[in-house]
Amino acid sequence: MLIRSRAPLRLGLAGGGTDVSPYSDLYGGAVLNAAINLYAYATILPRDDDTIVLRAQDRQEQIRLPASDALPIDGQLDLIKGVYNRIVREYTNQPLSFELSTFVDAPPGSGLGSSSTLVIAVLGAFVEWLNLPLGEYDIARLAYEIERVDLQFAGGKQDQYAATFGGINFMEFFADDKVIVNPLRIKKEYLNEIEYNLVLFYTNTSRISSKIIEVQASNVEKKEKKPIEAMHKLKEQAVMMKEAILRGELDRIGSVLDFGWQNKREMADGISNDRIEEIYREVLRSGATGGKISGAGGGGFMMIYCPGDTKYQVRESLGNYDGYFQKFQFSKSGLTTWALR
Repeated sequence: MLIRSRAPLRLGLAGGGTDVSPYSDLYGGAVLNAAINLYAYATILPRDDDTIVLRAQDRQEQIRLPASDALPIDGQLDLIKGVYNRIVREYTNQPLSFELSTFVDAPPGSGLGSSSTLVIAVLGAFVEWLNLPLGEYDIARLAYEIERVDLQFAGGKQDQYAATFGGINFMEFFADDKVIVNPLRIKKEYLNEIEYNLVLFYTNTSRISSKIIEVQASNVEKKEKKPIEAMHKLKEQAVMMKEAILRGELDRIGSVLDFGWQNKREMADGISNDRIEEIYREVLRSGATGGKISGAGGGGFMMIYCPGDTKYQVRESLGNYDGYFQKFQFSKSGLTTWALR
């Protein structure tokens, strides 16, 4: 038997950060994001020798362990181990023997939600293998609990839902931990134009998002006025972006992105830096109307909105910067699993 799964990475178009506790618990959050055709993959090959082999193909890491009720959380492939431990604890009540290999189309710390998407892909493979009775909301919620509760990794809620549902969604996060995913029905010509105008540039830097998110969460706990007001503005930005896209007011997208970026900087130290600011000034000079660093900030991919044909000038202007442009398309499909028996 061969079991495979894939889950899409995402672009956070607006509202990012308002899905992070304790802000979302106290005030509620709103995010607009879009799945793209870059993926996290997982493959399971069952074994019958009481051995577990875990392999991260993109990171060239492999570990071999005896099958047990709980694998040690020790810094080696902990996301995969966390999924396994929860599956055994809640569903099988006995060890499993298998090989599990993973691959992610983006580098770690990219800002495209790669860690959470990997958890969704791995969890999806186990759901397919064991025929677990879990729907989309169940899978996203369980993945969130594995990361944030079991493993104590800092982060928000949007990535798990984006990877599970796919498409372009306006997501609402409520104080009682309730999440509602609202798929947007966008005219095809609008979607094509947005896809054409958005440029994704890898800054050739990565960051540990949890460190930035921990500072952000601390600012809310301390009731720091400026960061909290910035998050309120980002929640407004999510609504602004939704309205601009649905109404076909595509020329507003750049300014809405810029509005969000100006406020995102205020949420926590480390979100921006001299290199990011220099790149941003350069793309604006070259015709872009707005943009933002993807994810928590500090590095990874920068998303830039280039109306008309300005993306060609923007590409040329960044030619001397150490980085690369990433081609992408929006993805309608979310978590996908299959088995060959």
